Amino acid sequence: MSKVEPREASPDEPEPSKAGTPTWRGAAARPPSPDGSPPGTGTAPAALAGAAPEAPPGALAGAPPGAGVVDGRPRPGAPPGAVAGPGAPPGVGGRPAGGARGGGRRSPVRRREALVGLAFVAPMLVLFLVFRFGPTLGAAFLSLTDYRLSGEWTFIGAGNYTRLLRDDLFWESLGVTAVYTALYVPMTVLLALGTAVLLHRTLWLRGFFRGLFFLPYVTSIVLAAVIWKWIYEVEDGLINAALGVLGAGPVDFLGDESLVLPSIAAASAWKGFGYSMLILLAGLQSIPREVAEAATIDGASAWQRFRWVTLPLLRPVLFFVLVIEAIQAFQVFDAMYVMTAGGPVRASYSLVYFLYDSGFKFFDFGYASALGLVLFLIVLVFSLIQRRLIGREED
Repeated sequence: MSKVEPREASPDEPEPSKAGTPTWRGAAARPPSPDGSPPGTGTAPAALAGAAPEAPPGALAGAPPGAGVVDGRPRPGAPPGAVAGPGAPPGVGGRPAGGARGGGRRSPVRRREALVGLAFVAPMLVLFLVFRFGPTLGAAFLSLTDYRLSGEWTFIGAGNYTRLLRDDLFWESLGVTAVYTALYVPMTVLLALGTAVLLHRTLWLRGFFRGLFFLPYVTSIVLAAVIWKWIYEVEDGLINAALGVLGAGPVDFLGDESLVLPSIAAASAWKGFGYSMLILLAGLQSIPREVAEAATIDGASAWQRFRWVTLPLLRPVLFFVLVIEAIQAFQVFDAMYVMTAGGPVRASYSLVYFLYDSGFKFFDFGYASALGLVLFLIVLVFSLIQRRLIGREED
């Protein structure tokens, strides 16, 4: 029997392993790829033909990575349709954005929708223009004339405004209005803010207390003024009766020149703080709870959380409340008319009270219209100042 000579293993043949699976050796040690590429090229099955390894989806075929795309967008100067593939951005390579065909066809639809919306709001818009801007323009014209109740008028230009600047009663009523505003606005905002904070932390009967505090706001201002006038009475008023029990003498709240404006401001604050309370309560409830919890974890006290967390986040709401209450204060008339009739000695004679007397008592409509426009400008300037000091939000 012939003896079999052992032959040397070829470098291209598999080498048996312990697991029974062949181990390939050598440079061309791999079998041919399924796509027919020669062994040893290392071509990945998912690679693009002729593309460089690790080429991003949608790259140019046969070009270096990113040849036609920069950050997902076509490179300037790239030929049309250069970007292709599953990763190409919308609207590139001949495909419309979003898969929509004929982007210009949306314009008529949008135009039709805009016209339909305008048709729905047109009645209210017409009413607003007629009953809001119409009287304003009419008052602006009347302020330039000497218009009387008989219907006769004479154009006098800026005569009413120069008359205002020389009228001592105008400056006196303006001073009364400014003092009343300085008393009423902080009193109302602080009362509304304190009540809103208490309601925000109250979990038991919150809805009941919210309605109870809001009830004075929906009460008639005349009725509220009559009630507070009785409370301030010298002889049988509620406050003076309580002072009598304590052994203190009666106080003439509405007859003393130094007490009449604070007394009216307190009554007006009780009447109107409910609206601002609801606005501030909504602002407090919109603040994320996680912010306060993070401040608590950092060791902030209740006052520090309120001062450095709650108030900065509440600034836009506070600005709105301050502007609304300031406008309300500059237009005060009903409470003074019912409680004091402008007295004593015109200590509660506001600017709107002066406007009322000029127009409906002396029938000087041109002069009253000039007063109204000056009041509008004062409120506008005051609101802009508040916007600059309080309401500006940091970018």
